[in-house]
Amino acid sequence: MLDPRFPEVRRALAAYASDADDPPLGASSSTIEAAVAVVLRGRPDDLDLLLIKRARSDRDPWSGHMALPGGRHDATDESLLHTAVRETREETGVLLEPSSGVVSGPLGALPFVAPSGPGLPPIRISPWVFGVPAHTEARVASDEVAEIHWVSLATLTDPAVQGDVDMPVPGGPRAFPCFHVAGEIVWGLTYRILDDLITRLDGFTFPLPTPGSPPTPR
Repeated sequence: MLDPRFPEVRRALAAYASDADDPPLGASSSTIEAAVAVVLRGRPDDLDLLLIKRARSDRDPWSGHMALPGGRHDATDESLLHTAVRETREETGVLLEPSSGVVSGPLGALPFVAPSGPGLPPIRISPWVFGVPAHTEARVASDEVAEIHWVSLATLTDPAVQGDVDMPVPGGPRAFPCFHVAGEIVWGLTYRILDDLITRLDGFTFPLPTPGSPPTPR
């Protein structure tokens, strides 16, 4: 049984939907298409968010970073939604396919994001938001993943975990906004996606509601 708060999440995300102005999949032969899953798990006092820590690799420009499960679009994927579902299963063992009976489909999508720093690959990432049951467990299911973390939405909205981090970039270190969670730093594209998410969810709190009760403004 899915969490009764997920319909509120769906409504909060409904303001964005892909439209005719979005470039179609494969519109540019030089752009890498990718997708990530924002997986929310219900608890009595909050919603948890699934994060991974990427394994260290000389071939990965985001080596060792905190991230959302996901990856590059494969020719066998029907869509970027399928990419997010497949990559999440391969990396964390979490099933997001409607046929699994665990979820009925995504709660919504967030706008595409792309890196802006020099030297990074030309990639466009499509974030998809899913809700999973409270008993859902994730595991390290790929050698591309070093660690798994569940972080509450309340933690991300706590000013104590929000700050800046100096990162080395061409031209010298530069400060980037970040979250300090699970002893790690969440910044860059993942920070931008999560900041957008919690902005869209502003106005809702996520304790388990009593039947028929309205969402409580923050």
